[in-house]
Amino acid sequence: MEPLVLLAVAAGFAVLLGGLAAWATSARVNRARRARLLALPAPPDWEPILRRNVPAYNRLPEPLKGRLAGLMHVFLEEKRFEGCGGLEMTDEIRLTVAAQACILLLGGAGRLYPQMQSIFVYPAAYVTGKPDQFGIIATESRPRSGESWHRGPVVLAWDAACHRLNDAWRGRNAVMHEFAHQLDSEDGAGDGIPALPGQSSYAEWARVFHREFEALRLRAGRGQKDVMDDYGATNPAEFFAVATEAFFERSLALRRRHPDLYAQLQGYYNLDPAEWGVSAGQAPAPPAGGQCNCGSPRS
Repeated sequence: MEPLVLLAVAAGFAVLLGGLAAWATSARVNRARRARLLALPAPPDWEPILRRNVPAYNRLPEPLKGRLAGLMHVFLEEKRFEGCGGLEMTDEIRLTVAAQACILLLGGAGRLYPQMQSIFVYPAAYVTGKPDQFGIIATESRPRSGESWHRGPVVLAWDAACHRLNDAWRGRNAVMHEFAHQLDSEDGAGDGIPALPGQSSYAEWARVFHREFEALRLRAGRGQKDVMDDYGATNPAEFFAVATEAFFERSLALRRRHPDLYAQLQGYYNLDPAEWGVSAGQAPAPPAGGQCNCGSPRS
């Protein structure tokens, strides 16, 4: 081999080794940074906001509250929040969204939403524009309370994200809904089948979810109410997101009425929220006060 060729090969190999070394160093630094953040406790000013805005937080066992604080520290450092439609971004908004997104991860499901870097928050339900075949932006006539983009951002309406107890009674949680879509998409396909812990899990998941999805479609067509929102009858991806909402917000009712579905979600999230305390779904009556803000199309 010619000397110049040998020198070029050696130089290329050196550059490759240097790049690999830099990547390894960056990975170690990132792991150390995350470990430091995960060990941090919640600052005192977080507690009143989470108690007021995140009903599920009030049922969390203390050890899970500690883990939630660490996940939130990482989430808040790594994800970018942006106010839209004139909304001024505040710590209350960031904490409320981060807490509900991170509750889904308490048992180890997902990897802190690696494909999602930004959260856009509108003050209330918003309309979106989509290009038609001519590239002209056509504005949808119906407002949205949230949407989740594969390998892209999550968009939320603040009045739905800050849902408090009145929506929890109905089993609705706009933040958990959209971040469930993010979990569903981690394997590359938003199809209602997230990345499960083992190959043997998929057959039983598919059997239970298909049966429960078809049953919800039948009930929705008949106008019969269920612990899960009728929006879950739209397609399998929406069913997974709606089932996730009910799993965390109306856990006792979901376990009682749909035990096989609850068991599948329990296995995926590695959590048992029905044992955390009194579920919103077990309250003797819905709370008095304002109505649900998110009665717009969900995505």
